[in-house]
Amino acid sequence: MLCSLSTPACGTVQNLVRFEFSRIVMGTSARIVFYAQDEPQAHAAANAVYQRLNELDAVMSDYRPDSELMVLCRASVGKPHKVSKDLAHILARSVDLAERTDGAFDPTIGPVVRLWREARKSVERPSDHELASARASVGYKKLSVDEQAQTVTLQVPSMQLDLGGIGKGWAADEAIKVLAARSIDRALIDFGGDLTASGPPPGHDAWRVQIDTGLKSDDAIGPKESAVDLVHGAVATSGDVEQHVVIDGVRYSHIIDPRTGEPVTRATAATVTAETGLLADALASAACVLGGKSEVLDRRFEGVAVSVVQSKPDQDDP
Repeated sequence: MLCSLSTPACGTVQNLVRFEFSRIVMGTSARIVFYAQDEPQAHAAANAVYQRLNELDAVMSDYRPDSELMVLCRASVGKPHKVSKDLAHILARSVDLAERTDGAFDPTIGPVVRLWREARKSVERPSDHELASARASVGYKKLSVDEQAQTVTLQVPSMQLDLGGIGKGWAADEAIKVLAARSIDRALIDFGGDLTASGPPPGHDAWRVQIDTGLKSDDAIGPKESAVDLVHGAVATSGDVEQHVVIDGVRYSHIIDPRTGEPVTRATAATVTAETGLLADALASAACVLGGKSEVLDRRFEGVAVSVVQSKPDQDDP
């Protein structure tokens, strides 16, 4: 899935200069584009952004055993555990969105995600026993978060929290806040396909974003390409064109339905525009799970637009 950005060429526009930086954070490219007064201001702002993103990686990563999230997952069951303000906030929002999407998005999905991750490597479907065991630890109602007290309680053993469906979007929001605190209010963050913008480039009404789902025009149902004018908002894309496996003739996506523990079996891509990156990211994950029923998200979330593309029924890999 491709998101490309059309902006004015580098140079001075209305006494502001365009700057662009890119680094690998959270295992993906974190690209920031913004307009600043001069190079010293720009470099200081970019360094502050990447410092914040690295802080959030240390909080939310499910690949780093020393991250705050993974330390929490090893905590004892049935007891409130004190966590940082950042982790309390993102988990509280995650549980709220899980409830509002009827579990199509769920931060407790870790056990089945890890099980199917191994299945994609081995090209073997997990056994019924393995799936049942993993599913026993999944369910947002098994996670209690008190954001004000900054405590989290795991209600059942072997829980593995996974913020992969919401973390990048929130991190992009935080990057925009860092820039705003430094008087940079014309910016766009591209975090692995999740984009969050503040004000538009000088002389323009919005950032122009081109979205390509990666699905071929003759094998998918829904809009394959689109353009979004983004200003003070976010757009997130989620899909499985590149991450799936075929086992015994069945196509299994890396996108897992938290309610069943089973992967999506049709090639799927979702694009969501929303007020924040956090919301767009989480709802893009939920929309991929809901597929043709994703219109419920438009009704439940004000100011949100959802677009889903799927391969035709009973069709193989795109």
